Amino acid sequence: MSERVSEGLGASASKGLDPSILRDYDIRGVVDVTLHEGDARAVGAGFAAVMREKTAPATPRIVVGRDGRLSSPRLEAALVEGLRAGGVDVVRIGLSTTPMLYYAEAALRLGELGSAQPVDGGIQVTGSHNPKDHNGFKLVCAGLPFFGADLQRLNARIIEGTADAPLVPQGRVEDCEILGAYIERLLVDLDGIDTTALQSLRIGWDAGNGAAGPVIEALTARLPGEHHLLFTHVDGDFPHHHPDPTVETNLADLRALVVSKRLDFGVAFDGDADRIGLIDGQGRVVWGDQILAILAQDLLGRLPGAEILADVKSSQGLFDHVAACGGTPSMWKTGHSHIKSRMKATGAPLAGEMTGHIFFAENWYGFDDGVLAALRLMAATVRLRQSMADLASALPQKSATPELRIAVAPGTRPPDLVATVRQAVEEAAKAGGLEMNPIDGLRVTSADGWWLLRASNTEAKLSARAEGHDAMALNRVMADLTARLAAVGVTLG
Repeated sequence: MSERVSEGLGASASKGLDPSILRDYDIRGVVDVTLHEGDARAVGAGFAAVMREKTAPATPRIVVGRDGRLSSPRLEAALVEGLRAGGVDVVRIGLSTTPMLYYAEAALRLGELGSAQPVDGGIQVTGSHNPKDHNGFKLVCAGLPFFGADLQRLNARIIEGTADAPLVPQGRVEDCEILGAYIERLLVDLDGIDTTALQSLRIGWDAGNGAAGPVIEALTARLPGEHHLLFTHVDGDFPHHHPDPTVETNLADLRALVVSKRLDFGVAFDGDADRIGLIDGQGRVVWGDQILAILAQDLLGRLPGAEILADVKSSQGLFDHVAACGGTPSMWKTGHSHIKSRMKATGAPLAGEMTGHIFFAENWYGFDDGVLAALRLMAATVRLRQSMADLASALPQKSATPELRIAVAPGTRPPDLVATVRQAVEEAAKAGGLEMNPIDGLRVTSADGWWLLRASNTEAKLSARAEGHDAMALNRVMADLTARLAAVGVTLG
């Protein structure tokens, strides 16, 4: 047992946070193993120190929410202690989805909630789609994701110990009910949509016992149409299935509901509802990049030529479909924080990832929201006058692998392996026939399709994916990828 585990205290001024929980996009670990209440307290104090530098001499105000995991209440309490000890005023919104936290941060910061005082940032306590014994923190500063180098800087403040003994008065805390305002803001999205057409829709909703449950109950009570709800009771043990809609087995209950009741489509959410899964009326899974393609087709009818942003894991079929619909397809790094930052920089109104994160800036705030994605899918079927099954069937069809996680030899750095493969591919590309995109790892395109190789941001492994124009083409793409990996001593299992 490590010293950190045996102490059960988490971060200290000398050690900082366990390096394994500092992910590229957020902070996430195993509760009482790599992530403790002491870590939550330290994150709060460290973030307070960073925010005081940004807002001085004013006192920072931070909005805090938590998901429905069993460990979230105590981690949230410790986080708030750290923030207050660091001289930050805290606005607590309680049980919430991550998009609710994002909404609260944006609406309070922009003065959209009446007389409520503005805030400077936000933190959500959430384990997202991870196993039930995991948890962590997603951070926002002035409407922008706080990630990567920002998290390293926060940890440096913890190690320095300056966050543990601030010479400032303790911050105040207040509670704020946000669900009602969030529901009202979501409903604005259906203004102007044919109510009669919406009334004819029959939709299934699977909350997976995650934080989306109360939102779905409140929202569907106000929506036109017929709505069938699954597992809306919040339960951190996730008794029915794990809330990760990117895993097909987790969609079995929703698929059965859609097929048995002949619904138009069904939607599912991860534990904090920033991801969406989709089952069409034929019982087929519609994956994240296909969801984005459908939403892009709808949006481009209103905003011709708009940039549609997608991550490097996404199908070439998506980029081709966006171009065919009159849009400007654009590829960027994988990760919700990377995509949000890029959207801000380019002004793209819509973005998405293979993992089901869909990001909205058209009449929204630029963050990912699974429930909003569900509403916009409803609106898309009405505006495009096609069923979800017909929209999905019309998309370019490709043969692809799921994301592959590849173990490497102990002590080997996956980024070094990717760099070595890149060098070899560069030499081959000079001979012709290959196109390289090194924006996030290495995406190599040939006449048959493409493969992607990158270092995982969450594990000491390689991450790969491949796609071909058909099954035979995919076999040839995979043969090339397998040979490239073999050349650096890695076997594709």
